[in-house]
Amino acid sequence: MQDNNMPAPPALLSPLKLGLSAGIMLLVIASFVSLNMEWRALFSDDAAGKTWEFLQGFAPPDISPALLTKTALASFETLAMSALGTLIAAILGLFLALPASGRFGQAAKSSTRLFLNVARAIPELVWASIMLIAAGLGPFAGTIALAAHTTGVLGRLFAEVLENAPPQAESTLRLNGASAVNAFLYATLPQSLPQMLSYTLYRWENNIRAAAILGVVGAGGLGQMLKYHLSLFQMQTAATVIIAMLILVAMVDALSFAMRRWLMH
Repeated sequence: MQDNNMPAPPALLSPLKLGLSAGIMLLVIASFVSLNMEWRALFSDDAAGKTWEFLQGFAPPDISPALLTKTALASFETLAMSALGTLIAAILGLFLALPASGRFGQAAKSSTRLFLNVARAIPELVWASIMLIAAGLGPFAGTIALAAHTTGVLGRLFAEVLENAPPQAESTLRLNGASAVNAFLYATLPQSLPQMLSYTLYRWENNIRAAAILGVVGAGGLGQMLKYHLSLFQMQTAATVIIAMLILVAMVDALSFAMRRWLMH
């Protein structure tokens, strides 16, 4: 007699899965072969000695009052660039997420998603280079560059959240005579808002790092200070700027993590 409680034998992998696994494995092997990595040179005694000698030039950091004041102002500029760029992107991303989620037809969905793909496919450094030509040096160009790239990211994420939101609450309001706008504002948006805010805070963390990098191309903030002092081989002053970057990123990471936990609970 056959025992119905016996576990079923494990299913064999389909040919499609086997083909995909083999393709990924071949791609990984080809990557290692084509990159021609010099692991022996990286971990040689000569490389370690030169790296240690280079790092010694950063010690001790310059803690003169004038430099600390200048670094604090640049840190605030970097923080403001990232916060304002993320805020602009969150607002634009929400408006673009409505057509991107299919609420205005397939044509609007396809065209909006194409625009969002282009916006996020262009790196922040490229956006900053374009904005520097249009607006000149300074934090304004960096802020717009962050906003342009982040709009593409948040717009796509917000659209996915709206598409995956349970439709029952909005459908119930529509059946009871509510308009499409009111049904969205009182049903779908409140359900989606915590996840949208979580995505926005996470992108703010990323934009802090990106804002520091954008300063290298003249967009202001700590990155511009770092580029200037490194180009003059003022390593101890550059060390102070790097420490300020680390502190700023750690503070924003901790604040964003605490806010995300508060929103989710």
